[in-house]
Amino acid sequence: MIVAIDGPAGSGKSVIAQLIAQKLGFTLLNSGYFYRALTYFALLQHIDKDNEAELVTLANSLNFNLEGGFKVNNSDITSKLHSDEVSNLVAVISAHPAVRECLNQKMRHLSGNNLVCEGRDITTVLFPQAEVKIYLDAGVKIRAKRRFEQKTSAMTLDEIEKTIHYRDEIDKNKKVGALKQADDALYIDTSNLTIEEVCSIIIKAVGAER
Repeated sequence: MIVAIDGPAGSGKSVIAQLIAQKLGFTLLNSGYFYRALTYFALLQHIDKDNEAELVTLANSLNFNLEGGFKVNNSDITSKLHSDEVSNLVAVISAHPAVRECLNQKMRHLSGNNLVCEGRDITTVLFPQAEVKIYLDAGVKIRAKRRFEQKTSAMTLDEIEKTIHYRDEIDKNKKVGALKQADDALYIDTSNLTIEEVCSIIIKAVGAER
């Protein structure tokens, strides 16, 4: 079974997906980590964010592994994926169609029988055949406040809010893999819900499909 979760930045996808995977004993696939990892290595190698060909070559050279957590080339770089430098570039890099196709192929190759996958085009592009499709959402100010309280950024609350606005515009207008709610996805506004309440709704949806 595949549980696919989409939604904008700060809607709670990562935390919720991780908890759902733990509760169900499923493998977790955070698609954002793939794009952030590519962005991280592109920064290290000084690859221009607009050079699609070089970005694809770099993406093809990366070896991803989901066993025991997210690893790239046998190293856990998770702590380095949420820097301001990576966050400011990942939307632009992930907008390249050839980059998305390359990483989508790698993600599909890693998918097993029981998977919780989260991102922005999971229900519409990556796994449109998923048995359970979820779209998480929340107001921009709430999403910005959540990111600010995570303390992974040196930006002010206002700066984070502007960044999220910018990210939303890019994500919703991508030529390939744009952020949108699948027609058959369950919409959940997480603005006034606790993490456990959101998890409960999703677990109930999973149970209905089993």
